Amino acid sequence: MASPIETQLIRVQGLRTRVLVRGAGPPVLVLHGWGARIETVYPIVAGLERIATVHALDLPGFGQTDSPPQPWGVQEYQCFVETFMDTLQIGPATVIGHSNGGRIAIRMAATEPARVDRLVLVDSAGIRPKRTLRWYRRVAMAKIGKHAARLFGRPGERLRDALIGRAGSADYLAAGEMRPTLVRLVNSDLREHMPNIAAPTLLIHGSNDTDTPLSAAREMERLIPDAGLVVLEGAGHYSYLDQPARFVKIVGHFIGS
Repeated sequence: MASPIETQLIRVQGLRTRVLVRGAGPPVLVLHGWGARIETVYPIVAGLERIATVHALDLPGFGQTDSPPQPWGVQEYQCFVETFMDTLQIGPATVIGHSNGGRIAIRMAATEPARVDRLVLVDSAGIRPKRTLRWYRRVAMAKIGKHAARLFGRPGERLRDALIGRAGSADYLAAGEMRPTLVRLVNSDLREHMPNIAAPTLLIHGSNDTDTPLSAAREMERLIPDAGLVVLEGAGHYSYLDQPARFVKIVGHFIGS
């Protein structure tokens, strides 16, 4: 049986926050995706700790970190991460963001450039996809369910839950009290910030990623001034787990360069 990861609990913006720090060398900050936690990105930490001081945390609402006091968007998460960096005295760092963690990293690199020395976006979110008929149907059913719950009490709540079950995404169904936060995050579009990123940027994306399509990574490469894209053929949304050795080699070279 694998031994548990040794972490610590600190206070950041009044929230109990779980933290992992490993290794020695230049600072690296790893931001996990939606529904994830330190364990999810631990292979990144373990792979880079030989060349860097790697920091990871459970973002608010995930793992052992307290939930946000109200629904948060990208800006609120960015503010939290910046307070975390100040608390641990993490200077300009290589920031690695996977999926939703990429959203936070993109906005921070664009608006607080002194904090981000290099940027690594892994199967990153940040470009809102085109709205499809299926999306509008989901929204309509969710609104009907919300009104039914408010007007008809318990029977309306059962109708709401049934409609959400039929129309909601897997993330939305599992989000629970974090649903309003998820809605704020997925409705954000960070394209306007991307041309303002000055840090050298490495994009790593799985060719078979169906959650954040490869086309989004190609658009990020076009919009971010100093960006390069590496496609991991055959990998999915968790490309760093599908091809860990290659991922660590690529990122290690990028940090060392």
